[in-house]
Amino acid sequence: MKKMSFCRLFLVGTCGLALTACGRADHLGKAPSFSNPLASQEHSAMVSATLPRTIEEEVPLDQASLWSGQRGSLLGDRRAVQRGDILTVVIEIDESAEISNETERSRSGSETLGIPQLGGLPQRLDENLPEGASSAELVAINSRSNSSGDGSVKRNEKLTLRVAATILDVLPNGVLSISGSQELRVNYELRELLVSGYVRPEDISRQNEITYDKIASARVSYGGRGQISDVQQPRLGQQVLDAVLPF
Repeated sequence: MKKMSFCRLFLVGTCGLALTACGRADHLGKAPSFSNPLASQEHSAMVSATLPRTIEEEVPLDQASLWSGQRGSLLGDRRAVQRGDILTVVIEIDESAEISNETERSRSGSETLGIPQLGGLPQRLDENLPEGASSAELVAINSRSNSSGDGSVKRNEKLTLRVAATILDVLPNGVLSISGSQELRVNYELRELLVSGYVRPEDISRQNEITYDKIASARVSYGGRGQISDVQQPRLGQQVLDAVLPF
């Protein structure tokens, strides 16, 4: 029975180590691989059928007219409006926050109890007390407490990025669901930029750009993977101990 339990424990530990190593096996001795762009949501949105064209778009117009409302004309609106269209997301974050708190408390108390005169009892009581003791002051209590605390939080964040995003879906209320990804590999380190959220078509500028503060439910991730990132991250066992140990 003990041998079977040990074998099961060994098997579970081996599987855990194998799963941990799978995430790093991609870049052992080589640069990390790019993700497959054909398996992304952006690719699916581009190759799928777009929304039905309006009546105005179906009616043939004079291609030589400068006042044509078609997207391909000189004065046409070329902003992203339908599934599969691409727009540029501008991320410029320069924020700082500072919080400072200070508290101080002081308290003092004094209590004295004595019976110098109580029907002559203190005089008789003093005769039986040890030398130097007196009932004039039976109890004297003094207390004093002080506490102070200081706390401060200071954060500075600055990030400037531009990434192309694709419209994944047009919601019934006209809001656009967008998602974009960007990967940059330098030597053995791969940097990833992911952005997603919901935007209104009227918030998209004439340059087909939108700032991050106009994206609802914005999710921006800037990170990466590679040999340097692996070294900077604590090992799985250390992370488990940090989460379990109370000290």
